[in-house]
Amino acid sequence: MDDGFLMEVCVDSVESAVNAERGGKTRGPRGRGRWRGLAPAGPVLTCLSPGAGRIELCAGLVEGGTTPSMGLLQVVKQCVRVPVFVMIRPRGGDFLYSDREVEVMKADIRLAKLHGADGLVFGALTEDGRIDTELCTALLAVCRPLPVTFHRAFDMVHDPLVALETLISLGFERVLTSGCDSSALEGLSLIKRLAEQVSGFIPPGGGITERNLQRILEGSTASEFHCSARSARDSGMKFRNPNVAMGASFSAPEYSIKVADVAKVRTLNAIAKNIL
Repeated sequence: MDDGFLMEVCVDSVESAVNAERGGKTRGPRGRGRWRGLAPAGPVLTCLSPGAGRIELCAGLVEGGTTPSMGLLQVVKQCVRVPVFVMIRPRGGDFLYSDREVEVMKADIRLAKLHGADGLVFGALTEDGRIDTELCTALLAVCRPLPVTFHRAFDMVHDPLVALETLISLGFERVLTSGCDSSALEGLSLIKRLAEQVSGFIPPGGGITERNLQRILEGSTASEFHCSARSARDSGMKFRNPNVAMGASFSAPEYSIKVADVAKVRTLNAIAKNIL
């Protein structure tokens, strides 16, 4: 692997963002290829130390990621120097949005741009599992001139090869995917086919760990990858009430916090650079 591999880490807290970047200094921009003549999405940075080259900022990672608060974005931007791409997803669940939800998404895009987002991340589908071209076009217009990633809504499409061509024509800079399967490892064959279809810029994401990253990168020919690199950290609370939960029964426990793990970030980056 060359030293220009870009690792994007998905985070939902300031602590995770700082941990993802840990090691700090980067150089860039550096070209990595084209989507049929399209420029790469923003500055492509080569890490000189073992941290993330880009952060995807979300809330609600237990739901696959939703729009973060603007307060979180502001503080993260104060604490890290790598590009921060902001998730625009008004709720968990499917990717079929009502008119009012679309207004929320447009408002969140404007606010994210105002508060320093370096790029945006969203996805929208029609009820029959195709790319919602009308809505995506409207949202892209609000996002510009910032680069935009189509997120893993792509993994819910009816025909991924057709969907990818649609996204290219609309002007998305990259598509995040697990290959329409339960993890990037399971969907590896499709990820490779998609990457070959557009000469790169199909970062694999979903279930990436230290145990499978090498297989995924070697099998996908990807130049970027997406992970959360999290570990559970015990809460600092001394008094605990075990009889109360702050969410549904399947939600994360109140006294365990998942954060990006510096050691995992460094290990994944080292694997990508083939220096282990």
